[in-house]
Amino acid sequence: MSDDDPLRTAAMLGAADEVGRLLAAGARPDPPAGGTPLYQAAVRGDTAVVRMLLAAGADPGRESTADGEGLPLCAAACWGHLGAVVALLDAGADPDLPEDPGGSAMTALHWACANDRLAVVAALLAQGADPGLRDRSGGTALTRAAERGAAAVAAALLGHGAAPDPRALDLARRYAGHDIEAEVRTRAGEHAPRDARIGVRREEAEGGGVRVVAEVRDAAGRLRSETSLGTGHAEIVRLLERHGGGKPSVG
Repeated sequence: MSDDDPLRTAAMLGAADEVGRLLAAGARPDPPAGGTPLYQAAVRGDTAVVRMLLAAGADPGRESTADGEGLPLCAAACWGHLGAVVALLDAGADPDLPEDPGGSAMTALHWACANDRLAVVAALLAQGADPGLRDRSGGTALTRAAERGAAAVAAALLGHGAAPDPRALDLARRYAGHDIEAEVRTRAGEHAPRDARIGVRREEAEGGGVRVVAEVRDAAGRLRSETSLGTGHAEIVRLLERHGGGKPSVG
């Protein structure tokens, strides 16, 4: 991937020494337009480079407008890069700032919940992130966690005052008792190349529980994408019902 901004390229490659050299030579931490070095460092989870750019004056709340990019806090939260998230919050990043107001309007908390990043969720909530905000589709952080089957994340949200959203309960009920392995296989296969191979593994999720991951590999065995879901949907149903989110389903 080529880039006309040497500082952004260095951040993209995780070249901390080069980032430091360019900043010392007078490189602007925020270019006048387009993609930002801070976004690249955040999406990589390169905490050292994130802190270098912030110390040089990079705006933690500026959205990177290159194709497919957005807010650095949302990028770090999505991928579970706790160090980068904390650095951005320490620099004044607004945890409730929506990404791409004309598009998804998802906040960092939405992204963290949608990807079962419990430690990041806890950090955002500790900094006052509002669990009740809705994205463009009307979803909340809790509905994202419920669809994902992230029971520990749902419990953290409820513990910080999230309303037991009926939509979240419906989502959790939909997948409770579902064959999650078959579901992730189906999702992974929707956009997989014809000659791809799909394998499934199980791993421990943050905060306990099991995450089922479908890996898409090409004919040469190279990893192309992953799709995952937690298996905590039934536990989320119980949590929401205990918090007054709905009546137990008959049968």
